[in-house]
Amino acid sequence: MRGLFDFVVKPQGERYNNSIPVGKGGLILNTEISNHQFINRIGQVTSVPLTNNTPIKPGNSVVVHHNVFRRWYDVRGNEKNSRSFLKEDQYLVSSDQVFLYKPSKLTAEWAAMPGFTFVKPIKSIDAFDVESERPLVGIVKHNDGTFKNGELVGFSPGDEFEFVVDGERLYRVMNKYITIKYEYQGDEEEYNPSWAQSG
Repeated sequence: MRGLFDFVVKPQGERYNNSIPVGKGGLILNTEISNHQFINRIGQVTSVPLTNNTPIKPGNSVVVHHNVFRRWYDVRGNEKNSRSFLKEDQYLVSSDQVFLYKPSKLTAEWAAMPGFTFVKPIKSIDAFDVESERPLVGIVKHNDGTFKNGELVGFSPGDEFEFVVDGERLYRVMNKYITIKYEYQGDEEEYNPSWAQSG
């Protein structure tokens, strides 16, 4: 089956990433279906849209919006699937809900969809700062060709959205909200909290 405008995607693994292995068992981190931080965002494309010229091919891995695989409660308390739900393990995903893709199973590199850049936060060097990372600054990790991987950039507040991809915490920033390119000063160090590496 192929969608006219939408990708058909199945989740890689479960719909939610809410447990981690501990010893011979596991630890459940969250039991709520409404918390977006524990929703799986990585899927595999089973078919591409008929009307959209895209570099994504069937079998490619993709990073999608957190509402794609999500379940929620309506006003009566009934549990519902997202509007993307087609049938079990198949979801219709519009192109604006796909942010990263792996061009091939042979590569570990992700490529960003047009208009998006994924930025890795850097450690704060201010001894008096209670935050662990510098605000609104990061290193480009995945891009659409507008920027280069490894560039140090700044972005406007409130325009970054957190993703965990391959054990790395990244911010998805629309290219138009990246406001400055910085020169390296030599004290920049990537910041990845331990909780991101456990998932």
